[in-house]
Amino acid sequence: MGADTIAAVATPPGVGGVGILRLSGPGIPEMAAEIIGRLPEPRHATFVRFRAADGDFIDEGIALFFPAPASFTGEHVLELQGHGGPVVMDLLLRRCLELGARLARPGEFSERAFLNGKLDLAQAEAIADLIEGSTALAVRLAGRSLQGVFSLRINALIARLIEFRVYVEATLDFPEEEIDFLADSTVLDDLKALIDSTREILVEAHHGQVIREGLAVVIAGSPNVGKSSLLNRLSGDETAIVTDIPGTTRDLLKIDVQVDGLPIRIVDTAGMRDSHDPVEQEGVRRARDAVHRADLVLWVYDANQGPDEATPASFPPDVPVTRIRNKIDLLGEEPRMTDLPGGPEIALSVRDDQGVDLLRAHLRERAGLTASTEGAFLARRRHVDALTRGQTHLETARANLVGTLGPELVAEELQLAQQAFGEITGQFSSDDLLGRIFSSFCIGK
Repeated sequence: MGADTIAAVATPPGVGGVGILRLSGPGIPEMAAEIIGRLPEPRHATFVRFRAADGDFIDEGIALFFPAPASFTGEHVLELQGHGGPVVMDLLLRRCLELGARLARPGEFSERAFLNGKLDLAQAEAIADLIEGSTALAVRLAGRSLQGVFSLRINALIARLIEFRVYVEATLDFPEEEIDFLADSTVLDDLKALIDSTREILVEAHHGQVIREGLAVVIAGSPNVGKSSLLNRLSGDETAIVTDIPGTTRDLLKIDVQVDGLPIRIVDTAGMRDSHDPVEQEGVRRARDAVHRADLVLWVYDANQGPDEATPASFPPDVPVTRIRNKIDLLGEEPRMTDLPGGPEIALSVRDDQGVDLLRAHLRERAGLTASTEGAFLARRRHVDALTRGQTHLETARANLVGTLGPELVAEELQLAQQAFGEITGQFSSDDLLGRIFSSFCIGK
């Protein structure tokens, strides 16, 4: 438990019907006696009056007491619910600070819950994601992570890895037993199954990260092929200026939209062409930079003119490109999606809204969204990074095993893999990592 008692206003700044002050720590019984005259009965809403040091009336409202260890933080927790005026809340907070409490840091309540074993690190992060969720789907999946869906998957993976490590390290601890795990044909199979499970969770975690952070989509192409019109169609608003004059868009135009619950950051770029205009040249440079940071590039071209394959070929190989064959209404063609060697192509007409539904479905598919999100969870970039590092160590261990490099090297890679996975739930975590995570939380949570 923490050695001190922390306090913070848990409701947003401003005027509201109700304001909540939250305290956590060992000093709560004494502070409650001073402010409300007694320690309330545990887990019962008690009507009280809040008093200043001289006994003057501050406010009246509800007090809720949760004794340790059966509380959110694992410590004594007291919530004082009064009227939601900023002056009232400030006076109540000042009274708590006078009695020895200190102002809580951002996320310190959740940090204490983690340190006292009430939550693991992934669940604690899910609290912030639940508060900050920008879509109903993100909130729903953050709730599942808070309930432990993601943590259970990671803990099960670690448990299997520990079993495998025990078997491998037995050859190091008991060499007299002559355990030859290299001769056991099931060892490679078990390690491959572990790698496959990691890969499966990694794919789901990446999808969860996309749902949390949004899909970065860049609309690119030559001038006057309908890029800005496509942006307007997807956003449902006249966001970008559309004219018949080539080079209308000079700078990056960014907008956040939702497509069937999926948050997407769409970037409309300048038409990619050679130009002597220094402003347009800068726009093209920024467009190419945006492509390098994209999760997906929509390469738009005019169906009457055919695609310019030279520019997409110059894009980074790890950035997926979907070709958008626009203006098919002028050729009397029907919307369709075709799988080509260089990636999918969607034939559509932005002006007539033909085939745009195919594009929306494609964006959902790129984000990994299916009709059912059963068992899905929200994830962060650091989770994906930890899983990627863990998978790399497992694959290195398998390569060492196949190369008969000895159990020592295999055991070392397995230990590093377990450490990477443990970072997700906090089994292995540095103070710097905890500081970065909890400092991003709001005060009072």
